[in-house]
Amino acid sequence: MTRARWFVRGDIDGFFGLAVDNLVQLLVIDALCRYVLGFEAGLLYGQVLPAAAISILAGNLFYSWQAMRLARQTGRDDVCALPYGINTPSVFAYVFLVMLPVKLATGDPRAAWHAGLVAAFGSGVIEFSGSFVADRIRRHVPRAALLSTLAGIALTFISLGFLFRTFAHPLVGIATLVVVSLVYFGRLRFRGGIPGGLVAVLVGMAIAWIQGIAPVGDTPPTAGLFVPLPVVGDLLSALTGPYALAYLSVIVPMGLFNLIGSLQNLESAAAAGDDFPTRPSLAANGVGTLVGALFGSAFPTTIYIGHPGWKALGARIGYSWLDGAFMTLVCFTGTLGWIAWAVPIEAGMAIVLWIGIVITAQAFQATPRAHAPAVVIGLLPGVAAWGAMMIKAGVRAATEVAGAAPLFGEALGEALTRADVYAAGAFSLEQGFILTAMILAAATVEIIEGRFRTAAGWFFAAAALTSVGLMHGWAWGVADTTLAVGWGTATETALAYLVGALLCLLAPIVGTRSTEGGH
Repeated sequence: MTRARWFVRGDIDGFFGLAVDNLVQLLVIDALCRYVLGFEAGLLYGQVLPAAAISILAGNLFYSWQAMRLARQTGRDDVCALPYGINTPSVFAYVFLVMLPVKLATGDPRAAWHAGLVAAFGSGVIEFSGSFVADRIRRHVPRAALLSTLAGIALTFISLGFLFRTFAHPLVGIATLVVVSLVYFGRLRFRGGIPGGLVAVLVGMAIAWIQGIAPVGDTPPTAGLFVPLPVVGDLLSALTGPYALAYLSVIVPMGLFNLIGSLQNLESAAAAGDDFPTRPSLAANGVGTLVGALFGSAFPTTIYIGHPGWKALGARIGYSWLDGAFMTLVCFTGTLGWIAWAVPIEAGMAIVLWIGIVITAQAFQATPRAHAPAVVIGLLPGVAAWGAMMIKAGVRAATEVAGAAPLFGEALGEALTRADVYAAGAFSLEQGFILTAMILAAATVEIIEGRFRTAAGWFFAAAALTSVGLMHGWAWGVADTTLAVGWGTATETALAYLVGALLCLLAPIVGTRSTEGGH
């Protein structure tokens, strides 16, 4: 019998790794909120970021206590707390698929924040309530459907965007990408135990200052004390507004992905020797997201992948609560604004790019080899949605240069079609693409396995969701396309899914399934 301690030497290495990871997430949030969504400093530094820190602290404290409890119950001193922080895919999904459309439609950053609050609150509800049924959900949804849909977001909204930035500033981008690759792919450990993520950020920061990329923007306001207050009124107003239903097709799948991903990470921890109870672990994650939303954060939290890695570094319990305390300190004091000023996102983007690469690779590595076609199909709607976003951003940029208002409408669609760009199809795929990806990938898995009736069930589900506009329903806006929720907004596509379902049902009648390989 040995006695566990709240802090050991190995927690220093674990803290630097987890803190750099979470810090990069906060820097990404800072950049996206300021430059994409147009948040004012008071809203961002006085409300959103401190609220995000509260959600991180709440989870870190719980998982630290949980690890200590397990250590005392088992008499072990090698128990490692679950890593936890802001969910990277949700940051990009909620910024680009929820908040940015509202910002473009209304011109009001505060309205965009309200939409983000609804998304985060909805995700928290799904994470918490799903903790009671997570195992059942996982049994009925093929792994390829879940992982490929998440990979579609990782490949496009995370990886490609940062890949562009890497080669826009190649000295910073490629140098930091090589460091990250050496550490995380090549398993290189620097002498003295210096965390590889920290080395990558320091190298990128030094090059950025030499090149003149840093400092970023104006000098931040004087640091002070920024303790967020509950935003119950704003949240209730947002929940009773138009955002809850309009973005249900994004909120529900992202909540489910967060739930299943956390469950898989719990299994990873159990394989490393730390068997934490499922229900309270998942419920705590949901509570962390809900607490963040109640105080003004639009960004869900999650149990991170990589528990065995932190444990192998020697991290135990202290790295978790220390990370929560550090995030709270930099957000409550406004220090994050100075860090964002001194450390450009280019210095840390290789870490985020690496996350996107790992998530995409996992979709192929963690699914049966025969299901690889389903993974590819699950990737395509995400690629299409990102392409649609690029088309619209290009149109807006061109009209801005020309000094005209964006000409969104049927004429634009026809012009793009004449240029052999079938934008109408991209815009159709963009709306509800997370659901589309999951359903198409799941149906493909069932077809590969010869379960044609089950595949038909997935197509019937697609037809039902499409018939009410939660998938494929779209309409022209002033400077964007919008989700058109309502009966009959995508009738032809709904009928197409019904035809697909009927074909699957007829398949065993009109033919037999070969047991041989080939075409």
